[in-house]
Amino acid sequence: MSIQQNLQHITSTLPKHVTLVAVSKTKPISDLMEAYHAGQRIFGENKIQEMTDKYEAMPKDIEWHMIGHVQRNKVKYMASFVHLIHGVDNFKLLFEINKQAKKYDRIIYCLFQIKIASEDSKFGMSANEASEIMQSEAFSALKHIKIIGVMGMATFTDNTNQVEKEFTLLKTTFDKFKIQNSEFKIISMGMSGDYKLAIDCGSNMIRVGSSIFGERNYN
Repeated sequence: MSIQQNLQHITSTLPKHVTLVAVSKTKPISDLMEAYHAGQRIFGENKIQEMTDKYEAMPKDIEWHMIGHVQRNKVKYMASFVHLIHGVDNFKLLFEINKQAKKYDRIIYCLFQIKIASEDSKFGMSANEASEIMQSEAFSALKHIKIIGVMGMATFTDNTNQVEKEFTLLKTTFDKFKIQNSEFKIISMGMSGDYKLAIDCGSNMIRVGSSIFGERNYN
């Protein structure tokens, strides 16, 4: 199957309210352009430098999402163009994103990355930490960021019951936050292996890479 066929296959099965982020990390621009010509306009990268290089080389109607762990000292490289940052897991990072966005007089959309997995390797904050940030005066002073939802990564396991529990936890967290903040719209959860389950659990944004572009080559 070609990238175009893969994309058509996935999008034909998605409910209307679900947004597909094509995870294009490590893939060459030619692959991304094949997806672009098949109609895909939202791409997700996990390294800022790679995303910046692709942004400069590709059409400007693409919406770029930063889906990886963000280092504060690199925010400045993407602040002029990034649309949505999925992995915000502390206030210092939020403060830095706001500072850099202000230089370009724009608002950068962000998601709180909530830790739902049992693995230690996954980044994220607790729901309580996120809630405390939103209620703080320091947060209300940030005028160049907008938190519009949550993102989470389930444990990497074949135990679907566990994954379902973790996805449900994120949905419950989102519902609580939405009461505090009417701008909450996005639940980013689900990847190539589990996005159908994620959608069943309430996801409305999925991050799919290998099912579109084929397996990744990290060599």
